[in-house]
Amino acid sequence: MIIIASLLIVCFLSFLTFSEFNQTKSVIVKPPGILAEQLENRAEDPIVEEKEPIEDDVIDIATEEGEQLEADNEIEKRTITEEIKQKIREVVEGTINLFKKDLKIVAIGDSLTEGIGDETESGGYVGILNHTFEDHHANIKIENYGKKGNRTDQLLKRLDNKEIASSIAKADIILITIGANDVMKVVKDHFMNLHLELFEKEKLSYIERLRTIINKIDELNPDAQTYIIGFYNPFEEHFSEISELGMIMNDWNKASETVTEDFNNVSFIPIDDLFIESDVVLADDYFHPNTSGYKQMAKRVLESLEEISLETEIIPENLVNE
Repeated sequence: MIIIASLLIVCFLSFLTFSEFNQTKSVIVKPPGILAEQLENRAEDPIVEEKEPIEDDVIDIATEEGEQLEADNEIEKRTITEEIKQKIREVVEGTINLFKKDLKIVAIGDSLTEGIGDETESGGYVGILNHTFEDHHANIKIENYGKKGNRTDQLLKRLDNKEIASSIAKADIILITIGANDVMKVVKDHFMNLHLELFEKEKLSYIERLRTIINKIDELNPDAQTYIIGFYNPFEEHFSEISELGMIMNDWNKASETVTEDFNNVSFIPIDDLFIESDVVLADDYFHPNTSGYKQMAKRVLESLEEISLETEIIPENLVNE
């Protein structure tokens, strides 16, 4: 058990370095497997030689060249960003044809909803969905209440916020990402004495909080369709041999899915299979999705929304109550 705890601690170290729990200062961490270089010995103070004064016109030319280079870099940066955003729209092209009416979508949850890690700063999977709706001229409004670091207990309190509660009450569809930070809190609180039983015990509390969240949303809006989006194991690529990591994430995902099965208007959207090749879909912090990862999330979410839309379109409304 000590070996398991040690392995879990090593694997979660990279997350704790970048996570929302460590917000007091910025820390630069090198990728796994790369050792820091040796510090060079301090050299003796060099002899400063007198130089000829630089003419003003030379300074002006250098300044103009520097400003021009900066302007060119800014234009190139904007061009690259626009190209990336265009590719985002192409990923989900042609998948929105089932939406026939005006809709309001509310997205709430943790950093996956906020879009942390999206290098285009377009709002992650929520922003990608919004771009898709805009490109298809669909009158679908999305409101994003994602907040990095959110756990189930914090999300439950946020549902008392008047603005959020009012928005949920008017929504047709509610998207939620939550749970990953609950797992990480176990690591933080028991860093020196970490074992699997702690995750199992906390999972039971997580289930009750998630159930309370859904009940509260149902009280605010019993007609809305709610989707709980699962989470993934960000360490799958580099620590796939440590089965305990995958087991913890799988158990918690399964717990979330089991909760949703108790509600008629709540569905579970799995995304763990999208992040198996983590080097391709994770951001530089090795934890959050990058733009490619959020593209895959957006596509999966949109496909899930269409399945529900298709089911409701097949049955005429006047036959539902018969």
